[in-house]
Amino acid sequence: MGRIIAIANQKGGVGKTTTAINLSAALAAKGKKVLVIDTDPQGNTTSGFNIDKNNLDNTIYELMLGECTIQDCLIKEVVPNVTVLPSNVNLAAAEIELIGVDKKEFILKNEVDWVRDQYDFVVIDCPPSLNMLTVNAMTTANTVLVPIQCEYYALEGLSQLIHTVNLVRERLNPQLQIEGILFTMYDSRTNLSTQVVDNVKKNLNQKIYKTVIPRNIRLAEAPSYGLPITMYDPKSAGAESYMALANEVIKRKDL
Repeated sequence: MGRIIAIANQKGGVGKTTTAINLSAALAAKGKKVLVIDTDPQGNTTSGFNIDKNNLDNTIYELMLGECTIQDCLIKEVVPNVTVLPSNVNLAAAEIELIGVDKKEFILKNEVDWVRDQYDFVVIDCPPSLNMLTVNAMTTANTVLVPIQCEYYALEGLSQLIHTVNLVRERLNPQLQIEGILFTMYDSRTNLSTQVVDNVKKNLNQKIYKTVIPRNIRLAEAPSYGLPITMYDPKSAGAESYMALANEVIKRKDL
């Protein structure tokens, strides 16, 4: 049965989408079958795999409204071993349209249950807010991976996210755990990056990944070519970091 990882942090610009795309591609490069679910109305994970998000008949929006099945939405083999459940701006309306719907927190989980056995990993990119879409991701997931940018306000809002994870665990998904904290946009030339890492380690009783994702121009360029970094520039520091992260994620599964 596939392990489901939600990538969440209500702060924007911390590397959620970059991590969703590149961790998925790195796991796939190691022979794992991966389903990527884009629950962000911006649809950046969808376009990051070179999918034209504005010309899709079926997306996660139609799925959540019950207008199609999950099989109707899946875009298979966007890169070898990676299937995408896409998103676009229509999804922004889902929150309002689902008001009053019974058990709306479990819509995504109930759909993913049909296909999860076909994958080794399911990776869910969450929107940068703690809304109903994020709650759907957390009721579906086994674990939550939290990317944190190495900047001054890194810890701000993190306690709120952990509180949300705890609430979802208590009320909706007793199995949900924090997968780990992932440091992104690390710049070894600055004291600030080092201080942020030390500060989080001191203040958070959470699992922290050994792999740190560096600031990397090639990582920033890759989405504009619709390619994960493992294909755009496999020898870059960014690609090597995500391959190392994939190794850590696989080992945690095996524990």
